[in-house]
Amino acid sequence: MWKEVGHLLLNLPLSLLAFVYVTVAVAVGVALSVTVVGLPLLAAGLAGARLVGRAERARARGLLGVRVEEPSRLPRRPGGGPVAAVWAALRDAVAWRTMLYGFVRLPWGVVTFAVTLVSLLVLWPALPYLVRMMANADRAMVRGLLGPSDELERRVAELESDRGVVVDTAAADLRRIERDLHDGAQARLVALAMDLGLAKEKATEDPEAAARMVEEAHGEVKLALRELRDLARGIHPAVLTDRGLDAALSSVASRCTVPVTVTADLPERPAEAIEGIAYFTVSELLQNVSKHARATRATVDVWRTGDRLLLQVTDNGHGGAHPARGTGLAGLAERLDAVDGVLVVDSPDGGPTTITAELPWRSRREDTSGVEDARMP
Repeated sequence: MWKEVGHLLLNLPLSLLAFVYVTVAVAVGVALSVTVVGLPLLAAGLAGARLVGRAERARARGLLGVRVEEPSRLPRRPGGGPVAAVWAALRDAVAWRTMLYGFVRLPWGVVTFAVTLVSLLVLWPALPYLVRMMANADRAMVRGLLGPSDELERRVAELESDRGVVVDTAAADLRRIERDLHDGAQARLVALAMDLGLAKEKATEDPEAAARMVEEAHGEVKLALRELRDLARGIHPAVLTDRGLDAALSSVASRCTVPVTVTADLPERPAEAIEGIAYFTVSELLQNVSKHARATRATVDVWRTGDRLLLQVTDNGHGGAHPARGTGLAGLAERLDAVDGVLVVDSPDGGPTTITAELPWRSRREDTSGVEDARMP
């Protein structure tokens, strides 16, 4: 209650400052709008109003216990220039609602200050009831005028963050593919070209040496083909495209260092993007089992529940898996979050470890706008 009393007593001086700021910013901006500097000044005033709203949200969190999400920042469009920035600020609904909040708070601040002060001095038996009533009105005002515009704005902010994760992940994958090609197959092909050139020169002078060199070059070709095949499997395995998630996960499980039981209960194949994410998620989790878990067995379960695809990898290892411990779980969680997925890790010390991944379900029929995929079983 005393925090609420402090909040109500602070309403008057802070609302007076906010009222003066809002009045001056709007009056100056509107009065000078016929000039070049008017609209930029009004845009600057609106930007300052966002700071006022942030301070009021912090005060409400500290004294009223109101948890209001911070509105997302104004979107910045590269190459838009100052005119686009001013126009975006003038259209900022969050800033205008903060201006309205600062304007209507002055009379309310006078009322709350006067009632609280009189209650402290004279009507102290009714103090708790009056304070709670006015504090609840303040809470409603903060939620209604200082929160994000709506659910759509919060969703846009999440998508902007997820887009950054997707871009970073794609760039990292491209760098990995480039590095693997440069250090692996490309180096072998360069050595192969040199060996074949030497063999060509010795073909007439020393046929036996040339034959040995050609035989060695043949071995290098096999190694290069194997490396290219492994690299292609890392990009998108052929078994996943041809036979679906069940067969692809069984193939991954066969390469794990511990016995893995795979159970897939899917009425149909999901969209290609979801299927690929599910495959690489299980693949990375099974790699962690091989490298870190010290397990003797593991299971992979895949099923659909409503509009969600669930993957669960369990092992009987020593446990202790955590996204902050550098096993790739943090990056995996970010990738899943980028497509509205969730990663849940249950790994107490001593084991067992159960990691559940949840992805949105999209069928191939939906993904191809109603056209049946001929390869769908």
